[in-house]
Amino acid sequence: MTNPLDRRASLKTLAALGAAGTLGGFSGLARAQKPLTIGVVYVGARDDYGYNQSHAMAAAEIKKMPGVKVVEEENVPETSAVQKTMTGMIAQDGAGLLFPTSYGYFDPHVLALAPKYPDVRFAHCGGLWSEGKPKNIGSFFGYIEECQYLNGVIAGHMSKSRKIAFVAAKPIPQVLRNINAFTMGARSVDPAITCSVIFTGDWSMAVKEAEATNSLADQGCDVFTMHVDGPKVVVETAAKRGKMVCGYHASQARLAPNAYLTGAEWNWITAYKTIVEAARAGKPHPNFLRGGLKDDYVKMSPYGPTVTEAARKSADATKAKMLAGSFDIFKGPLKDNKGKEVIASGKVQKQTDLELEKMNYLVEGVQGSF
Repeated sequence: MTNPLDRRASLKTLAALGAAGTLGGFSGLARAQKPLTIGVVYVGARDDYGYNQSHAMAAAEIKKMPGVKVVEEENVPETSAVQKTMTGMIAQDGAGLLFPTSYGYFDPHVLALAPKYPDVRFAHCGGLWSEGKPKNIGSFFGYIEECQYLNGVIAGHMSKSRKIAFVAAKPIPQVLRNINAFTMGARSVDPAITCSVIFTGDWSMAVKEAEATNSLADQGCDVFTMHVDGPKVVVETAAKRGKMVCGYHASQARLAPNAYLTGAEWNWITAYKTIVEAARAGKPHPNFLRGGLKDDYVKMSPYGPTVTEAARKSADATKAKMLAGSFDIFKGPLKDNKGKEVIASGKVQKQTDLELEKMNYLVEGVQGSF
C-alpha cells in the first residue's frame, strides 16, 4: 500500500496529472480487460470489532477475486483528508473504483471529487445518492434494522427490568431506524418495555460511550445495543456491569461470551461483489443498492448460551416472516414518543420506501430526544 503521508502530500503532482486528463481514464471496455484497482477508505481502525471491521472483512474477500488489486487506508477523518486520500488512490495507485465507507465522506467530499474524475466509480456506503447526482457515484446500504428488530425481540424476552438501552452516535435516519426497530421488537414481546437512548455525538468516542453505558446501567437497563462505529467499549462495559448485550456491525461475542445474546451484522460482501463485477464488466455503475436479510446484505449473530428457548423460537418465527417478505416493521398506526402519529392506520412503509431514509423521529417507548 502506498504510504498515506506520501499520498496526501502529492497534490501538486495530482493537479498536473488532472490537468493533463490522464487520471481515471479507463473506458468501460478497458476496465473489463485490465486489472481493476479498488480503493477502500475507513474512518476508523479496520480491527474495531465494528463498522470498519465489517467493511474490511468484505475487502478481504474482494482481494481473492482474480484481476483485482485492493488498496486500503484507515483512520481517515470526515474532512478534506478523505479527498486527499481518494485523489492519491486514483493518481498513484490507479484506482478505478473507490469505496469511501463512512457516512460523512459523501457531502461535500465524494460530491466534490466525482465530477473531476468521471471515469472513476465512487461507491459510497449510506443512503445519500439520489437522482440528479453524478452517475459515477453510487450508494449502497442494508436494511439492518431488520436485525435490530430481532435483537429487540430477544431483548424483550431476556429483560427482567423491562428497561433496555441504546447507545447511539448521531441522530441520522439510519441510526433512528435502528433505535426504533430495536424498541418495537422488544415491545412486540412486552408493550411495557421502554428503551432509553443516549447520543454520544460522534461515531467513535470511547469515553462518552463508556459514560453512556454506565449511566444507562445505573438507570436499571439490563439489555444493551448500540449504533457506534466500534461497539467494543459498550459491550465490555455492559458486561462488566452484569448486563446483557445485543451486538452491532460485526460479532462481538468473543469480547463477552456470557453477556452476548445475539447481534445485527453486516454482510457487505454481497454489495461489494455486485459493484466490483459491474465495474469489471464495464456495466453501468449501480447507483442505488439495498437489501435485507432475504437478500443476504445483513445477518444475525448466533445465539449466545444464555438465550432462552422461548426467545429463540420467537425471534426465529419473526425472522422467517422477514425472509418470506411477509413482515413489515414500520406500519400504522405508529406514534412517536411525543404522541404524534407518524404513520397512519392502514399505511405501511416497506423497507424500500424512500420516506424511511428521511426518518426524523423516535417511536413510542423510546426515552430520549435529539
